[in-house]
Amino acid sequence: MEADWTINETGAVNDIHLCYESDNVTYTFTSNPSIICVVLYIFLGSLSVVTICGNLLVIISIVYFKQLHTPTNYLILSLAVADLLVGVLVFPFSMAFTVTSCWYHEGLFCKVRGSFDVTLSTASILNLCCISIDRYYAVCQPLRYKTKINNRVIAIMILVSWGIAALIGIGLIIAGFNQGKCEESCLIDALISTTLACIFSFYIPVIIMLCIYLKIFLVAQRQAYSIQQSTACQSTKSGAGISKMERKATKTLATVMGVFLLCWTPYFLCIIFQPLTYSVTPIAVIEALNWLTLSNSMLNPFIYAFFYTWFRSAFRMIMSGKIFQGDFANARLF
Repeated sequence: MEADWTINETGAVNDIHLCYESDNVTYTFTSNPSIICVVLYIFLGSLSVVTICGNLLVIISIVYFKQLHTPTNYLILSLAVADLLVGVLVFPFSMAFTVTSCWYHEGLFCKVRGSFDVTLSTASILNLCCISIDRYYAVCQPLRYKTKINNRVIAIMILVSWGIAALIGIGLIIAGFNQGKCEESCLIDALISTTLACIFSFYIPVIIMLCIYLKIFLVAQRQAYSIQQSTACQSTKSGAGISKMERKATKTLATVMGVFLLCWTPYFLCIIFQPLTYSVTPIAVIEALNWLTLSNSMLNPFIYAFFYTWFRSAFRMIMSGKIFQGDFANARLF
């Protein structure tokens, strides 16, 4: 739908965005930004820096330290690359040319921005899905893990994730999909495009991850119960240790899925219902939900890396500059 712009007495168009102004032809950054606008951009810039630095630490750690050259960590590396590119490309593009701007004035810049956004965000989600599959075999089928999950399988999973992400991103751009914009003649096309994008980029991966993590949780509970039963006659201290381990595993899984769903679910619920309505979603809502999804790329290093002792050791060595003082590639990290 077209923007509901209000013309004032002098013929100028009133601002419809906190930091941007429009003259019905161009949509430019206001020459007199408010304090709120400046603070907002400082905050978003800080998110970009944290996202880049956090994921860069993960990438350097896995590439440099040979102890971290494992199939699981290669998936985390792929995830970190996707999230790093979100911080490098999508964050600045979204700050320089907002979602709302592309909503009303679609052009080449908007198509490039949208392609990066959809491709990298989808790659991040699919990599999370692959990590959950890896954890399933590690926890539920430990004896078959090394035969099922090897470097060749991991490489295929990474290539498939990035390939699907690229196809979805490029396909939506070619199809002319433009989120939030739909005139009367494009309702069906927008509905189909939005639905397909949500299904392949979000709902299918989420269902897979929820099922896998539920299975992991149930198996971990049974294993903890079996161990507790077999050691119950030894000491109550042992039983307390098992309970603590179970609580930690439960908390980790809840954090992983909780943060992911918190960041992504509101946005995908909004865009899948948007074509069904004839009213434009408020600008502030679209902007906030978009930045909430991007913030997941900032949080992933904390969830998947900072929780592990060996990664924390690697981060300390990198941030202190110790790796530049000698060859520590074979160093033990715990």
